[in-house]
Amino acid sequence: MDDLGTVAWPPTPIKTERLVLREPEARDRAAFIELLASPDVHTYLGGPRPRAELERELPEVPEEWPGSFVVDLDGAMIGQILLRRATEHRRPAAVGKVDLGYMFLPRAWGFGYAAEACAAALDWLEDVLPGEPVVLATQTANAASMCLAAKLGFTEVERFRAWEADQWLGMRSPESLSD
Repeated sequence: MDDLGTVAWPPTPIKTERLVLREPEARDRAAFIELLASPDVHTYLGGPRPRAELERELPEVPEEWPGSFVVDLDGAMIGQILLRRATEHRRPAAVGKVDLGYMFLPRAWGFGYAAEACAAALDWLEDVLPGEPVVLATQTANAASMCLAAKLGFTEVERFRAWEADQWLGMRSPESLSD
């Protein structure tokens, strides 16, 4: 999580009922390429990257930095959860807060894995940084992400236009979860 130097990394793998959230490993490289090259995954994320470019540029252990969790189902990567500090390049309401991002392979859609994995990552964050507010941005056209944001307890902060699309920014704070 970029500047969250007080957090020990990597954490012990986080186990849910069906999933394991763990740090990326070399065995995940092919799944990362599939995830980053998928037109379906990147419909609301600015488009996929060319597979050949990813094959050339992706390191042996992709996304190996604090806050990057592989979502593992039965020993195979099905997605990624990202927790990172929002920078000055984000919306002013998001700057300085932890930003939650996620991507899942299309074959993992529709089974509740994203909700399960994101909730586990948010619980972990609350344990290591109690009271830390978290933001999430998504395109308003992404109905699945809008539903997931609501399910995870995010409430709207603002709507804005970026990348030629309407965007939604939500925040989740521990105070709002105890109401």
